Amino acid sequence: MKNKILSFYDYFLILGVIAANIIYSVLTDSLDIIGSVAGITGVLCVVLVAKGSIWNYAFGLVNVSLYAWISYKAALYGDAGLNALYYLPMQFIGWWQWRKRGAATSKTDAEKLSGSEDVRVKARRLNTMQRILLVLGCTAAIIAVGYLLKYLGDPQPFKDSTTTVLSIVAQALMAMAFMEQWALWIVNNVVSVAMWCVCVSRGDAHAGVMVIMWAFYLLNSINGLRVWLKLSR
Repeated sequence: MKNKILSFYDYFLILGVIAANIIYSVLTDSLDIIGSVAGITGVLCVVLVAKGSIWNYAFGLVNVSLYAWISYKAALYGDAGLNALYYLPMQFIGWWQWRKRGAATSKTDAEKLSGSEDVRVKARRLNTMQRILLVLGCTAAIIAVGYLLKYLGDPQPFKDSTTTVLSIVAQALMAMAFMEQWALWIVNNVVSVAMWCVCVSRGDAHAGVMVIMWAFYLLNSINGLRVWLKLSR
């Protein structure tokens, strides 16, 4: 790749989440290793997704494994099941799909692209009808899953269902390299920040660092939409 992979903004996000975790540990006089590792690897993952780099899946594997456990402990069963049963295998599926769509995994791969900087995944877009169906399908699924989680005793059923459904769809769009994933990630990240703030008020373990992680996810998703609008042209 001719251009450097990470921009100043990317370094700001990565160093920012590390600094935020350190500050949080000092202020709370506690060291949340699991939460911090989950948050930092998560931000590294989404930063690389925004850049179209296939190496996001390496960090994603660590992040989803830890986040599944954290969500389970906080009784967010939708998020826990989502990460353990869907996100985890999707890391391997996504890697395979991105390789098919031109993402390079080594310097040799990049050289095969005749010196072009386009060693990122080849992004694409949904058409208008597909976008309408996407919105309608997500809305119906969020309502249905919300009532199911309410029945199962989830303390935040509709917030949890929103993050669960949007994450499932966005992850699938991500694996298939569709730009529209970022619109869903933005909504998902806003709801997730709100959901974990409630968990902080309840005193749930790891909740504070999860708020930090999702806040940085939100910042990255806005940048990701900007970058992928260009990649999908």
